[in-house]
Amino acid sequence: MTVPLLDLHAQYAPLRQSLLDAVTRVCDSQRFIGGPEVEGLESELAAHLGTPHALGMSSGTDALVAALMALNIGPGDEVITPTYSFFATAGSVVRVGATPVLVDVDADTFNLNPAATIAAITSRTKAIIPVHLFGQAAELAPIVAAAAAKKIAVIEDAAQAIGCQYQGQPVGSWGDVGCFSFFPSKNLGGFGDGGLVTTTNAVLAHRLKLIRNHGMEPKYYHHLVGANFRIDALQAAVLRVKLPYLAAWSAGRRANANRYRAMFAAAGLSQVTLPVEAPDRTHIYNQFVIGVPNRDGLRAHLDASGIGTEVYYPVPFHLQECFASLGYKPGAFPVAEAAALSSLAIPIYPELTEAHQAAVVDAIRTFYRG
Repeated sequence: MTVPLLDLHAQYAPLRQSLLDAVTRVCDSQRFIGGPEVEGLESELAAHLGTPHALGMSSGTDALVAALMALNIGPGDEVITPTYSFFATAGSVVRVGATPVLVDVDADTFNLNPAATIAAITSRTKAIIPVHLFGQAAELAPIVAAAAAKKIAVIEDAAQAIGCQYQGQPVGSWGDVGCFSFFPSKNLGGFGDGGLVTTTNAVLAHRLKLIRNHGMEPKYYHHLVGANFRIDALQAAVLRVKLPYLAAWSAGRRANANRYRAMFAAAGLSQVTLPVEAPDRTHIYNQFVIGVPNRDGLRAHLDASGIGTEVYYPVPFHLQECFASLGYKPGAFPVAEAAALSSLAIPIYPELTEAHQAAVVDAIRTFYRG
């Protein structure tokens, strides 16, 4: 049985006509930049995420860059980030001229380690970027409290975690700014790149609105140097069709995660370390990442068996060539380095069937037991 890592066709098929109607609506209006589709999406997402301000962006990466720009972070400033995440988390910091200060991650959740984060704060620290990795919230309370005490901004990287909660409150509403991605593989994915910023601060929201449109208000009058970080109306229209299904899709992923747990337990596969769900938070399983010995050998076996996998992420930031100037050495962050060698994402999309999951688990059992 072939089991892809992600099957977007399965999601698209039942929504096809509604999605085509939405695209046609935008084409007929000829309103491709801004307009009612973007405004409608922003209003609906603000309500969904429990924040008064939600602004569409061109990508999750641009959302991070815009957040840093809005907070006046630049040369001479330090921004604390985990060393284990998608590249944009630290890359965005460098793009505004600031210095990423990397820290290790928690061994259970792979999210930012609060104690290590607090220890890394210096007089030059201007922001902390906790990442809600794989769809589970970081441990925000101690990080937010420490940041508030020192007047340090918190930018939540929620690119993989839309709809996830921490202590009953949606991620993206804890920090100064929340940043989301609508890359097609996300729980809420568009037909290309797209992103969002959220904030509870009206002044910051206005500044973000300026930044995403070249600092312009009104037309051709520029208050600051921004960029073109606008979300397309076509993407907004597509996302508006999908948004009402988001909760059910995320619940489907959680149900599949629970079924995997039962299946792996029944198979007695002690070699496989399953994702840990930390207390006081929800996990929406943008990815289901297991830890395994001989990861690359297992991945090759699964590929030969027709089962899709991915490695998130094979090289932590501190070992990336482009960050060599930061001066970190191998061994600096042992938890992240161990995760990079053992982590493997297996299929978790909501349309996954019990038979699909059984095939995945059986293939893993065959690799380890023959």
